[in-house]
Amino acid sequence: MVFTISVIIILAFVIWGLLAPDQLAEQSSAALSFTTERFGWFYLITALVILVYCLVIAFGRYGNITLGSDDDEPEYSNMSWFAMLFSAGMGIGLVFWGVAEPMSHYMTPPGGEGMSSEAARQALRYSFFHWGLHPWGIYTLVSLGLAYFTFRKGYKGLISWTFYPLLGKKVEGPIGKTIDILAIIATAFGVATSLGLGVMQINGGLTHIFGIPNNVVVQVIIIAVVTVLFLTSAVSGLDKGIRILSNTNLIIAVGLLLFTLLLGPTSFIVDSFTMTLGGYLQNIIQMSLRMTPFSDSSWVANWTLFYWAWWIAWAPFVGSFIARVSKGRTIKEFVLGTLLVPSGFSFIWFSVFGNTALYFEMFKGLPIAEAVKQDITSALFITLEYLPWGSFLAVLATLLIVTFFITSADSATFVLGMMSTNGNPNPSFAVKLAWGIFQSLIATVLLVGGGLEALQTASILTALPFAVILLGMCVSLSKALHKEDRERRQLEKKRRKKLDMLLENDS
Repeated sequence: MVFTISVIIILAFVIWGLLAPDQLAEQSSAALSFTTERFGWFYLITALVILVYCLVIAFGRYGNITLGSDDDEPEYSNMSWFAMLFSAGMGIGLVFWGVAEPMSHYMTPPGGEGMSSEAARQALRYSFFHWGLHPWGIYTLVSLGLAYFTFRKGYKGLISWTFYPLLGKKVEGPIGKTIDILAIIATAFGVATSLGLGVMQINGGLTHIFGIPNNVVVQVIIIAVVTVLFLTSAVSGLDKGIRILSNTNLIIAVGLLLFTLLLGPTSFIVDSFTMTLGGYLQNIIQMSLRMTPFSDSSWVANWTLFYWAWWIAWAPFVGSFIARVSKGRTIKEFVLGTLLVPSGFSFIWFSVFGNTALYFEMFKGLPIAEAVKQDITSALFITLEYLPWGSFLAVLATLLIVTFFITSADSATFVLGMMSTNGNPNPSFAVKLAWGIFQSLIATVLLVGGGLEALQTASILTALPFAVILLGMCVSLSKALHKEDRERRQLEKKRRKKLDMLLENDS
């Protein structure tokens, strides 16, 4: 039933987009304005609450609980584990926005005058903010809940079953089915957003390198080709296809990062990284709750709210995937690993690519900002062009986007298949094939119906109901952990009492 209803809803959207793309864009825009105006505050508070909750869980008395049996060991090495969660989590987005976001904030900062030194400082700080602890806190919550209830309690690997402490057997009824349907829809549109961004930048890279036109027709062709590639990878399964591709992604990403760091303005990058990290940590609370009720600025809605909605929409997918590969780790190890390591890599990524672009713009007079304004998908490639071996780096970046695209889509077909087949940890190829095609259709419809704006709108709208589910998950997980801790303490008390009685009898 979950699979059928989800497919019907998504198919209806696809048909609407194909038959009346202008009407879809108009209705989506109206819904977007309503959502951001009325519920923008809710997205901000939800993200901050979840981050604080994850930190409290990690450093509290539940931190030593194992996600599985007490004697379970992790299935994957730390490197493979990090590579898989990072590739599924935000690989495409980092490559797309690594230059484009800092330069966009530099031209139009959240406050003050654009194209200034202060605008440059804000540009990097807000890039850290949008790609740092908050998004990974959202991912951590969902994956922690799924891993705990699946491996520790033996429940089904479904979002609905994380609510068992609150709902009991009702998780198998209409309420539970509704939760799973919302999770699938949020995942489908959230992943389609990233796939759309990836296709746009693949097209931008091909245009820059080979002069191929940058238009919707070419992007649809790219979607078709890459769909065949990721469905081929999906046949290989989790241990072969996704793990190998994820490790490859990480190697290519680190290689591109190091080349850019060493060939670019290295000292400037390191100094700026240090300053920006300090500013981020110092202002994290103020940025977390920043709204603009006394002005008509749309900056928060266009950036922060979009990102928070995007992360929430991605959370069922990334959470399910990370949970699947995290059995055997303690809660503290898991939370700190998923929070700090990917966030740190994101900080370094934006420092290297964002600062390289800003340095060229501010101190070398190169037209990076103008290139971003003209075509946002070309931002990375234009920046790399001004470095030694620029053509090689552009090819490397394009290859990285393609492999990230394949890994994200491959992982998503696996997770959507699992969620729509009652938590089956190994969904059939037919189910994964269906979801792979639907993902590509959604991305195609969104690109045809309005490009980047349509992609952003879809994420924000589908994330709202799932944000409520995330807060409920906090309550449910806390209740389960508290119950286990209470039972453990009672058992230890009985053991001590029994031991005291034995010692007393011996004496």
